[in-house]
Amino acid sequence: MRMDPGSGGSALAFLEGAAEDEIADVIWRLGEERHSRRIAKGIKSALTQGRLSTTEDLALICRRAYGKGQHRIDPATRTFQALRIQVNDELGELERALAAVPDGMDERGVVAVISFHSLEDRIVKQTYRNWQASERGRILKPAPITADEAERASNPRSRSAKLRVFAWGEAPEKVEGADRYRSKRHR
Repeated sequence: MRMDPGSGGSALAFLEGAAEDEIADVIWRLGEERHSRRIAKGIKSALTQGRLSTTEDLALICRRAYGKGQHRIDPATRTFQALRIQVNDELGELERALAAVPDGMDERGVVAVISFHSLEDRIVKQTYRNWQASERGRILKPAPITADEAERASNPRSRSAKLRVFAWGEAPEKVEGADRYRSKRHR
């Protein structure tokens, strides 16, 4: 789950070193997983019994926490997301990248960020609002730009992508090519 396997700890190292409550909090906060307490308890139990060494073991723990039945997405998805975000400090990386933008931005530059889940999108949206409030430029479209039906059909990963665009300084009225996609408000 590490973006750079050569640096930092692994997800397993985090799970082994963290208390059950800390694991549950991370899964709840970063994965928005409603079964976070049950999953954390299962993780700690499996670690104690030596039954957690692969991602498949972890996925099985998550699926057991949900029980049988139909699920829109795999029950392990949110937990894997939370652990990936935790071990890679993804939200911190995004915040640091956005904080560095003003120092390197041209007077008429455009900042475009694609987010893939609500936590990232919330950070981007709030940062753009703060920039606009301090009159550094303007948000070009109030709603995120998402992939159209054809793009989602040819590229299933695009279904969760949201593009937000901010024009620095004296902004152009329109960004070239942005009209190919529609914002959620115009569907």
